Amino acid sequence: MRIKVELEDGMLPDRFGKHAPAEYQIDGHAVRSFPIEIEDVPEGARTLALAFVDFDAVPVGGFCWIHWLACNFPADARLIPENASASGEVPCVQGSNSDWSPLAGSHTDPRIVRRYAGPCPPDATHDYTLAVYALDCELDLAEGYFLNEFRRAIRGHVLAKATLELPSRA
Repeated sequence: MRIKVELEDGMLPDRFGKHAPAEYQIDGHAVRSFPIEIEDVPEGARTLALAFVDFDAVPVGGFCWIHWLACNFPADARLIPENASASGEVPCVQGSNSDWSPLAGSHTDPRIVRRYAGPCPPDATHDYTLAVYALDCELDLAEGYFLNEFRRAIRGHVLAKATLELPSRA
């Protein structure tokens, strides 16, 4: 399986992160998700899932920052389109990102905490890790699930995994 995200000058385009225009933000949070192209999904896949995390956040924030969790995309999806997180154009179940945490402001608006949360590196360019999984099942997860629940749910069901490092500027 292969995934592709178009970059601009080697970086995630600004409209998907810290420098997003106001119309792509809610309460100062970038909420417009980037498009993801998907190829060579293995036979037998029933759904696709993704996790978008920032391991570079550990030295500045103390933990890996979760920016987007989503599962139960149709296995035949070859494009998760721009703004899919907010538009609902492609059906999926989305988990909680790190913005709900008391360490990140305890936000409660589901449009912020249960959708895509764009990169916002505070100190320098960060490399964000996108992982897309082809699964042999639909996950029994409710909207707002957490990364630990996601990791347990996919155990033993991953047919293929593709990852990309997506840099985003401070």
